[in-house]
Amino acid sequence: MKFSDFDSRAWETDGQYYDTCIIPYSGLQGTETPPETAALLERQRDFLELAEQPYKGRVVTYPAVQYAGAGITVLVNELCRKVKSSGFQYVIVMSANEELRREDIYESDLLLCLPEIAADSKAEVSAYVRSEIQTLWQNGK
Repeated sequence: MKFSDFDSRAWETDGQYYDTCIIPYSGLQGTETPPETAALLERQRDFLELAEQPYKGRVVTYPAVQYAGAGITVLVNELCRKVKSSGFQYVIVMSANEELRREDIYESDLLLCLPEIAADSKAEVSAYVRSEIQTLWQNGK
């Protein structure tokens, strides 16, 4: 579910079941044309759905970090740390447009980057995403 799908009452009642926060990272450069921006955001939306749809009762998608730039890894790590301190057990960072390095996004429990997944022709993207999330939950942290 999206963060905006909850009101205070719904979160108070059901929030305990949502232990995983997804932080989308769009990786926009600011140089894209409007159609290019729309295409990149649609790809991000489609990639997010691979985690949101099968796990509706367990994951909450927070607002996206839209733009790339200096200090972006510091910001993403800080966001991961903060959402975990607010009660989420797991944080997943998902990027459909830009590859991030695991060693740079060390505060996330799982980093899923479409360019990296797609480069591995052996893995179907949706199956890979589901497998990685389930492994995260099975292994805990």
